[in-house]
Amino acid sequence: MSTIDHIQSLHYSPVPSGEGLHIGIAVAEWNNNITEPLLEGALEVLRKQEVKKITVFRVPGAFELVNASARLLNDGVDAVIAIGCVVRGDTPHFDYICQGVTFGISQLNMTITGFRTTPAPVIFGVLTTETMEQAEERAGGRLGNKGAEAAETALKMCRPICTVQK
Repeated sequence: MSTIDHIQSLHYSPVPSGEGLHIGIAVAEWNNNITEPLLEGALEVLRKQEVKKITVFRVPGAFELVNASARLLNDGVDAVIAIGCVVRGDTPHFDYICQGVTFGISQLNMTITGFRTTPAPVIFGVLTTETMEQAEERAGGRLGNKGAEAAETALKMCRPICTVQK
């Protein structure tokens, strides 16, 4: 489903309250012209949904998001939002970074830390785009703010709405 289709979709569940939750945000400084608006979008949603405890962990680049996310999980947050931006260049570096971050965050989503009996969600808020223009469109431009969407996802994963279908 495209971003525009998702925005216009009628299958949209409400964003639950974040009251009492501690949310961690790991944010990459690389491409900060993109990651800062994504961070602001996430913070706006979390504050609107009454999250009072938010820890922001800044790291140099997208690859370091996995380590920062793991450290936030070890600190006992209820969810982590990993925010970064990788734009394709002239070398295969893009592919290696995207693959490493994707794999690392996937692994963290299956890891139980601390006193938990289930893994805490780690939300993939990393833009992987062909051009800077595509990133800008997703960081508050015509396609919305993926940081805000990542925050909504974190809250929905902390407080999922489960129904029994007959």
